[in-house]
Order: sequence, then C-alpha cells, then structure tokens
Amino acid sequence: MNIDKYIKGIEQRSKNTLVGNLGIEITDIGDQNISGKMPVDHRTKQPFGILHGGANVAFAETLGSIGGGLHIDTDTQSVVGIEINASHLKSVSSGWVYGTADAVRVGKKIQVWGIVIKDQHQNIVCKSRLTLAVINKR
Repeated sequence: MNIDKYIKGIEQRSKNTLVGNLGIEITDIGDQNISGKMPVDHRTKQPFGILHGGANVAFAETLGSIGGGLHIDTDTQSVVGIEINASHLKSVSSGWVYGTADAVRVGKKIQVWGIVIKDQHQNIVCKSRLTLAVINKR
C-alpha cells in the first residue's frame, strides 16, 4: 500500500466532516497501528480554554475507525463504533495532541483498538478503548 496516497485519500474524504472540521490529520499508518495529530485551538477547546474531552473522544474514534478500515474489504464491509471509553488524564490548552491507535484484536466480526493521546511533551492526555463491529454493506 502506498501510505502517502492512502493518507491523501483520507484527507479528501474528511473534508466537510467532523474529522476535517476538528483539524485531525493522519501522520502514519502501520500494519497494526495508525497515528495522527489534532490541534488544540478554537475548534477543539471547551469554554474554559482547555481541550474538550469530546474532541479527545472524536480523535480516538477517528484513529481507531480508520485503522479498523484497513483490515476489512471496504467494497463489501464497513466498521462502526459500538463502544468507546476515555480517561482524560491531563489538560492541554494550546499546541497539538498526538494520538496512536494500536490494534488489540482484529477479528472477523469485532475489532478492539487501544488509543493513547499525548501532548507535545509526551504526557498522556487521554487513554481510550474503542470496539468496532464489522458489518456487511447493504
């Protein structure tokens, strides 16, 4: 797979979606992981000036879902989030956060991804787990 071409395709499909509106960017794709970054700015902060927990969750689900999509036949199947949790461990008020989703289990019907989001100083900001269902397209 041409990773740069794949990332460009993700960027194209993300325009005018939550992913594009939050400024989420995919930076690397591996066999069992995917990484990206998200700005901490007016789009992702809550009213008290720090990164919104919901933005962390959206970032985590984005990374895990894109990772999950790499392990299915996208012509006939989709992955959909069926459960996500997040522990918000440290606040961030500016800059970028960086996330990596690692496959915990990639099955035929269910996938589980662990996502860690860090600040620019490598402090863990959020730790999340995403469960995806693999469904057949109609």
